[in-house]
Amino acid sequence: MLKKALFIVGLYSLTLTTQAQTKSSFKDWAKTPPMGWNSWDCYGSTVTEAEVKTNADYMANNLKKLGWQYVVVDIRWFVENDKAGGYNQTDPRYVMDEYGRYLPYVGRFPSAAGGKGFKALADYIHGKGLKFGIHIMRGIPVEAVKRKLPIKGANGITADQVYSTELQCQWLRDNYTVVADKPGAQEYYDSILELYASWGVDFIKVDDLSRPYHQGEIELIRKAIDKTGRPIVLSTSPGETPIKNAAHVKEHANMWRMVDDVWDIWKDLVHLMNVSKGWYAYSAPGTWPDCDMIPLGRIAIRGERGKDRMTRLTKDEQVSLMTFFTIFRSPLMFGGDLPSNDAFTLSLLNNKNILKMHKEGTDVKQLFMENGKVAVTSVNSKSGERYLAIFNISDKETTTVSVNLKELGFNGKYKVKELWSGESTKGTEPIFSQQLAPHSSKVFSISK
Repeated sequence: MLKKALFIVGLYSLTLTTQAQTKSSFKDWAKTPPMGWNSWDCYGSTVTEAEVKTNADYMANNLKKLGWQYVVVDIRWFVENDKAGGYNQTDPRYVMDEYGRYLPYVGRFPSAAGGKGFKALADYIHGKGLKFGIHIMRGIPVEAVKRKLPIKGANGITADQVYSTELQCQWLRDNYTVVADKPGAQEYYDSILELYASWGVDFIKVDDLSRPYHQGEIELIRKAIDKTGRPIVLSTSPGETPIKNAAHVKEHANMWRMVDDVWDIWKDLVHLMNVSKGWYAYSAPGTWPDCDMIPLGRIAIRGERGKDRMTRLTKDEQVSLMTFFTIFRSPLMFGGDLPSNDAFTLSLLNNKNILKMHKEGTDVKQLFMENGKVAVTSVNSKSGERYLAIFNISDKETTTVSVNLKELGFNGKYKVKELWSGESTKGTEPIFSQQLAPHSSKVFSISK
């Protein structure tokens, strides 16, 4: 009997140790900024399994070797009768199990039939050497509360005992707030993360966490992920995460949104550059301020805003967007339909010099943002070469952007390579200047 008791105590201790190790190591799951595809910009809330697979196939064939790996099914995969161009909030029909946990709608995800959830789709994506992700809204389903469904593992506690109508999401009313300190609250999040882990989910984007900042629910989610024992990257979204909560989000999430949705409008990028000024210091292996999705290529096939189109950004603007996202070291989640890419769009995603900067850059800093001119710099962690991105964000005038290279450690001869074109030159002048048309940019590696 004593041996049995000692075995149980040892097993319990091992479980606690494993959970602690998992929590302490979650930053190891995204040592470099995650890169992938998300269905939102092109398919809104109506993406199908076939469309997800087609995008996964493209990624495996064209982008995987460059580090692109996540395939993410965005919002409302559990609603039978949702619509393009917004959400059906009049008479939505939800799919969920007996514990109030959403399940994929088999009309759009046929492999989910028979209670399989996303397991078969995740297996397909894993078979391509990629990783699988999903989007959820924070909180507990309104439908589960109305039906007083039991929470799995909560000893008889039901959904109507852990919710509040306060701070319910204003733009989508599927869920109520989970009151973090109520009995059953942790068990609810444990139950849904346990389900997602059983499907093989590698990435979870949790919406409506940032404005206002839902500290209690973020902590519940962090604990629930850790308990699964599966390395699931956590992305918090959307809105402008308050800078006062930077230390907290950095200790609980792998990536967090800095702004609302970024669309194919130039002012969205300028706004992002402004907001990002407060976040440079918080980029680190495993924890990344997030510029949002990349609205390039073919978007809005059945999306939220506008009609089916190729991005409205000019080529110069597209290059500027990708230059900023990559030197800033934001996670890269492409929003366009990958199989619809033209050669130019693909060139924005497969430039090895740019992706090397994105992967290996460190000590990212803004040098200045004034008079329509922006300069951002970083240092390659392996080679020591200096990266320098310069932008003309003004609307009308070609301008000269100048940087004093002495301030970056260069005094004498240096080599310069423009990363997008691959063109190389040499120089000695301390003031490095380039003429840029409105909304255009250039990015260089500089070495001695």
